[in-house]
Amino acid sequence: MLVLIPGPLRQTTGNQAKLEIDLPESATLGALLDHLATRYPLLDRRLRDERADLRRYVNFYVDGEECRRLSGSDTELTPNTEVQILPSVAGG
Repeated sequence: MLVLIPGPLRQTTGNQAKLEIDLPESATLGALLDHLATRYPLLDRRLRDERADLRRYVNFYVDGEECRRLSGSDTELTPNTEVQILPSVAGG
């Protein structure tokens, strides 16, 4: 599967914009984030809180659908899934 990393988070992945991840066919978004946490612990801190819950102001799109409209971290992924991570931007 392909994980797209936005510019503000790329410093946590060695400046990689795209990550190719191989997981079992029955993987979930939570399992993907667990895998990323082992390789990129700084990224994990920006995506999930201390209880490993998705951070409120980070959006995860699974093949174009916001994961909270699906099954959240239990959203099932396939080997061809594209996950896009988009942190919210605040301003005034």
